[in-house]
Amino acid sequence: MAKPSHGEPRELDVDGVPVRLSSPDRVVFPALGADGGTKAHLVEYYRAVAQRREDGSPGPLVRALADRPTYLQRFPDGIEGDEVYQKRVPAHAPGYVGTTRVTFPSGRHADALRVDAAAPVVWAAQMATVTFHPWPTRATEGGGPDGVQGWGGNDHPDELRIDLDPQPGTAFDEARAVALDVVAPLLDELGYAGHPKTSGGRGLHVYVRIEPLHEIRQVRRAAIALAREVERRAGGRVTTAWWKEERTAAIFVDYNQNARDHTIASAYSARRTPRATVSTPVTWAELADVAPDDCTIATVPALLARRGDPMAALDDVHHPLEPLLELAERDDAAGLEGLPYPPNHPKMADEPKRVQPSRARD
Repeated sequence: MAKPSHGEPRELDVDGVPVRLSSPDRVVFPALGADGGTKAHLVEYYRAVAQRREDGSPGPLVRALADRPTYLQRFPDGIEGDEVYQKRVPAHAPGYVGTTRVTFPSGRHADALRVDAAAPVVWAAQMATVTFHPWPTRATEGGGPDGVQGWGGNDHPDELRIDLDPQPGTAFDEARAVALDVVAPLLDELGYAGHPKTSGGRGLHVYVRIEPLHEIRQVRRAAIALAREVERRAGGRVTTAWWKEERTAAIFVDYNQNARDHTIASAYSARRTPRATVSTPVTWAELADVAPDDCTIATVPALLARRGDPMAALDDVHHPLEPLLELAERDDAAGLEGLPYPPNHPKMADEPKRVQPSRARD
């Protein structure tokens, strides 16, 4: 029996690099069908947000991924089929696809995708990558501004990630309220510039660019301190409880998104949703009334053309982590213990028993 045809292969010009597109008519988003949900639609979206701008600057997605170890969330048979979460670049990848070495919590290594231009993005999309998952680190390292040494590399994050994750009984509106009422004023007090984006689902992310001088565990410690301060100020609307059985109908601040080998969907990544929504950067003013379901692979390129990229200035200032580490010291002095790591991490010295509270009581 002959295999079904998904259209003839063709070659795309991506900033002067030829990239082969096969099976362009294969449907990736069934709810959108052939009119908006094929692999060709997904690839063209990624080409639109990755290619160089008219002024020669990098595309917004390349800027978001640049030099970061990046994992690929692929759906070769569409989003209703099996998922391939790919951490390693395959040996048969084209020569224009770069890699960078990462270390897992187990101590093992892998060569992950390292984006430096639009062509590797389109190559990944051609393999039915729906979502790009970058690390909060960059492969580049060396001397920083004013000759600061020990700057960067894949062990030193330059991005603090605040993940506001709605729990049952809450949704995007509650995450938005916490971001506007609590997170934004707190960042102002700390002297930090926060850059919000929709998650592409019910949640919300806020990025803060930090000096890449601290090891990942220290950045996670700072993220815990920030999460606890948000919880204190939120009047019961926020939880930092790792175990789901302890969470209320609140917004969970997922501090472990700052742990090694944990990633968040990048800015301008499509998501596994029926509408092909996109994790979309917004200004704080836009956040007040943005409708996440309206930000899709069909609408975001026009939005970018109309008002530019709100995260274009993210790299302008790298903030010191010390204000949050001072908060962490205060919490330590108050007797607050560490919080659990994700299950793929070895037991750490600064965390409590890694066991569900109900089982511990038993």
